[in-house]
Amino acid sequence: MSSDEEREEKELDLTSPEVVTKYKSAAEIINKALQLVVSECKPKAKIVDVCEIGDSFIREQTGNMYKNVKKKIERGVAFPTCISVNNTVCHFSPLASDETVMEAGDVLKIDLGCHIDGFITVVAHTHVLQDGPVTGKAADVIAAANTAAEVALRLVRPGKKNKDVTDAIQKVAAAYDCKIVEGVLSHQLKQFVIDGNKVVLSVSNADTRVDDAEFEENEVYAIDIVTSSGEGKPKLLDEKQTTIYKRAVDKNYHLKMKASRFIFSEISQKFPIMPFTARALEEKRARLGLVECVNHELLQPYPVLHEKPGDYVAHIKFTVLLMPNGSDRVTSHPLQELQPTKTIDDPEIKAWLALGTKTKKKGGGKKKKGKKGDKTEESTEADPMDETTTNGAASQE
Repeated sequence: MSSDEEREEKELDLTSPEVVTKYKSAAEIINKALQLVVSECKPKAKIVDVCEIGDSFIREQTGNMYKNVKKKIERGVAFPTCISVNNTVCHFSPLASDETVMEAGDVLKIDLGCHIDGFITVVAHTHVLQDGPVTGKAADVIAAANTAAEVALRLVRPGKKNKDVTDAIQKVAAAYDCKIVEGVLSHQLKQFVIDGNKVVLSVSNADTRVDDAEFEENEVYAIDIVTSSGEGKPKLLDEKQTTIYKRAVDKNYHLKMKASRFIFSEISQKFPIMPFTARALEEKRARLGLVECVNHELLQPYPVLHEKPGDYVAHIKFTVLLMPNGSDRVTSHPLQELQPTKTIDDPEIKAWLALGTKTKKKGGGKKKKGKKGDKTEESTEADPMDETTTNGAASQE
């Protein structure tokens, strides 16, 4: 076996500095893309236009990297920009013909991802289309998602268990009188794999079972938190709203319809691995072909789900690298000022928030005075009382 093939065999992870660099570059692009999308969210803006701005920015920025390397490096959108409004929970990234606009006061969940050489970073953020502080139930739901994310960041650590994170985030949501939305999975990320087998369940119930797992050093996770003021049991209302799909790599089926074969061949060429939006397909009569592909499990749909009208839903997702020296949350966006109606008094939640995210080194190495690194333990503490400070900014070294 040549050394090239051996390299192919070995799964690349964070032990390789080059891999860390690619994750960090992808994170920098996705954080900027999110910032751009938030700045484009204005009353009466068409949702599809803003989604397209996000996707174009990701394509352009990733396209500028690794341009002149001998071996072509895949890069681009790893999850299409979605903007899900109010009681819509997720995956709303409409077709070009869709006229839906955002309105003042809307609670927007913005969700997007990019990759460089298959190393994926994702982010989701909740933004209320208003000036001034967010108050009332909307603030509670966003604060619940944010505090749950801060707790998860501290519990997704080598040696800790996935089910502990599931239990903890539910406890946080309950403290804000909210629910964690069922059916959301936080996945391990691997090269070209957005939905790795190691997962954290949002809510443990009889229907959904996942294998117990322990987090390990050098792993990467997409921690995905969705909270609701309603029941947290979202429904699929209309399959026609689905526009995001991912090719199921392990499935084969001989498609009967010419339209399906045509569309599947375009997907296989342009989007062989990552989720994509039907908006990005050349074939505008795509719906017919997509239906047959989904029915035979060649494509996995990402359905648009809804809570009940009037429910508030918030979404925070971040990518975290479990580096040997501690956790590095590489994607985030500052929240608006929140004035939730609830405060966290629970000692267990406070104790979780007080945990550091850096690994304490074994042995008594001499500390150099005045080094930036001295402060990491304190600076990673999240203060649940002042919601505006707990934006993951501390962990954006």
